[in-house]
Amino acid sequence: MSEDVQGWLTPRAVAAEAGVSQEFDLSQCVREPIHLLGGVQSYGALIAARWDDAVVDTVSRNAAEVLGRAAEELLGRPVTELIGGEQWALARESAEAVTDSVAAAPQEGPASSGVLPLTLDGEDGEGQRGSRLFDVTVHRNGDLLVLEFEPRAEGGPFVFQNFYPRVRRALQKLQGATDVTECCAAAVREIRTLTGYDRVVAYRFDGRDGPGQVIAEDRSEGREPWLDLWFPASDIPPQARRLYARNWIRVIGDVDDRTAGLVPELRADTGEPLDLSASVLRTVSGYHLEYLRNIGVASSMSVSLLHEGELWGLIACHGDEPRRLSPEVRAACEFFGIALSLQLAAVAGREEADELAGNRRALATLLARLASGAPDDLMRPGSGLVELLDADGAVLLRGTETLTAGAPLPDALSGLLARLARDGAVGEVWSSDRLPEALGLEPDEAEAEGIPAGLLLLPFNRDGDLLAWWRREQPAPREWAADPSRPVRTGPGGERLTPRGSAAVYRATVRGRSAPWSPAQRVVAGELWREVSGLLTRQVVALEARNTELARTNEDLDSFAHAAAHDLKEPLRGISNAAAFIVEDAGTVLDATSLRRLTTVRRLAERMDGLLDSLLHFSRLGQVGMEREALSVDEVLDDALVVAGGRLAEQGVTLVRPAALPRLRADRERLREVLENLLVNAAKYAADEGAGERRVWVEAVRTAVPGQAREEGGGAGADGGTVTALVVRDNGIGIPAGQQADVLQLFRRLHRRDERGGGSGVGLAVVKRIVERHGGRLWLESPAAAPDADCGGGPGTAVWFTLEEPPEARP
Repeated sequence: MSEDVQGWLTPRAVAAEAGVSQEFDLSQCVREPIHLLGGVQSYGALIAARWDDAVVDTVSRNAAEVLGRAAEELLGRPVTELIGGEQWALARESAEAVTDSVAAAPQEGPASSGVLPLTLDGEDGEGQRGSRLFDVTVHRNGDLLVLEFEPRAEGGPFVFQNFYPRVRRALQKLQGATDVTECCAAAVREIRTLTGYDRVVAYRFDGRDGPGQVIAEDRSEGREPWLDLWFPASDIPPQARRLYARNWIRVIGDVDDRTAGLVPELRADTGEPLDLSASVLRTVSGYHLEYLRNIGVASSMSVSLLHEGELWGLIACHGDEPRRLSPEVRAACEFFGIALSLQLAAVAGREEADELAGNRRALATLLARLASGAPDDLMRPGSGLVELLDADGAVLLRGTETLTAGAPLPDALSGLLARLARDGAVGEVWSSDRLPEALGLEPDEAEAEGIPAGLLLLPFNRDGDLLAWWRREQPAPREWAADPSRPVRTGPGGERLTPRGSAAVYRATVRGRSAPWSPAQRVVAGELWREVSGLLTRQVVALEARNTELARTNEDLDSFAHAAAHDLKEPLRGISNAAAFIVEDAGTVLDATSLRRLTTVRRLAERMDGLLDSLLHFSRLGQVGMEREALSVDEVLDDALVVAGGRLAEQGVTLVRPAALPRLRADRERLREVLENLLVNAAKYAADEGAGERRVWVEAVRTAVPGQAREEGGGAGADGGTVTALVVRDNGIGIPAGQQADVLQLFRRLHRRDERGGGSGVGLAVVKRIVERHGGRLWLESPAAAPDADCGGGPGTAVWFTLEEPPEARP
């Protein structure tokens, strides 16, 4: 212990520390059942009598000293022998009133007790006879009525009219406060005036189980300041916090008080000491008494501050000397604690309402910018989505799309978001301002993995669609009254609870946290979720309607194309035949110009007949069912070479098959047609003579589908992962990048009809349609192709397409 810390401990505190055991186990303090300690503070006495017959069940051992009757004399006898039947009835009536009020409004939180004056006749602990006045606090404990007797303090009877003006003035000052800190500052001043304690502080918890900070203080001259200091969470263990939430007020008259035990020590029905959770005289944990001694405190009082039923903080009072408070003063402090809790709730509610109003105005502006009604517009720069929650970035996951706004999406967040969305409730806000802690990571680990400190997300459904915001870490410097990592430190008497105070300030930075998400931000996030959900729902309905209409239109177009192609062929054949007959019958009498024109008619008719055949074939692709099966692509390629092999040979093109092709699920005839078309195209657009050996490669490659292909629709590879794609690649003239989309259209050619082997310009359109009917994707690559007059960019073109893999073939 440093010399400056040693200097502010009283001799009694040092002696108390030296007089206890040399080992200190903080876990025992955390596990201690402080509501079952089996004793009361000795300045008062306790009697627990059965509700139905008034028989004494439990009594404190100091009954003779306080009440003038030994505990053994009272135990098992009617309590009316001590207090009389009329006063027993009053005690029951008081307890019933309290019980009824709590039952009518259980949400009000802490249990309450009634106080009434009782008179006892007989001898006191010093042998003096006469009537003695007691303030008796009563409360119901299961089948027992608990009475706690405190001798009436000297100074005459309590006069409400004399006491009320002080409380009223205090409440008026409290109501004039405008923020939380000002409220608490007013409260500690007035409570110190009411009670006379030497130090009164307002202590706010950082979360339900977190440490606490002194946010307001009023102290006597000479005491060191605690304002703004943080105190470790272990100072107030969980079971103590639960009791503080159940009792508005807790008073310790003397830290050196000798506890009065209970008789019997254990109840027959429970095998445990009497539950003193609601007791005003309940004895105090030895750990807590030691803590108070170590900081030089002789008496104390704590007033609970609650918000929505949760323990928000405490008003902590410390005295340099033992101090008893009358029930009236305690009641005033309890009343003050209730009023302060309500005022803090009102201030917080006002601040939240102001913040929420501002956020809603920002939300209205944001929603007004959704000109197209599409949720994707939220992610446009300048939309205000990130600023709405004062975040660093935002992300919208919808299907296979990942749209971000603000800062780039941290790599480690993608998978984490999906997991949190699956675990979260649809439409409910999930948030954390200490995400690394929630994931069991140290701040350095989270930083290394790229995990932000704050996250707020809203799942749209169970499929992983969500909207989320994130915040970076904001390290917060704090001044602690002791090292939070070492709440126990070696002192003169061994390991003891560390003295707290400004003389032992420990400066540390809290990491792994972001700015907290406010209630108003959570509310406005939920409202945005409802708006976006509505947009998504309307978008899905509209899309389904469009898809239905599109399917019907496609069916009509397919039917029309089939009928048109079929029905037009008959008159076309008639035109061609008529022209042929005229040439045959009148060829000798017609001049050369007429014969040339008739020949042109026949050639055009034949060309149109070929185009109609192609159109008829293309339309049938949309009508004929697909017969998918698991098949060997190598076998289908062999079938395709029966037709395409001759064309390859004519152009001197060599087929290269680097490795065995996989098994895929496909329609055999349609896949053969795809390969035939691609091989014939490779033969048509082979490199010009003198450019080297002409080749075409057919192989399978694990690859990612390019983003451009994903944007054309869903399907294989749309998740951005790798898929097995077939590629037919040649070293021919290539296709300029700006014309690659054109060659996939029906009847589109990049050369004149009489160049590069002719053709109708249907082949690649047929290939694309077959691939898409398989649920796959097709795309072209011709990296070095550059536009020129004859479209011969080179070197070569690669046509990629995906098909469905059978389950047994997937890696």
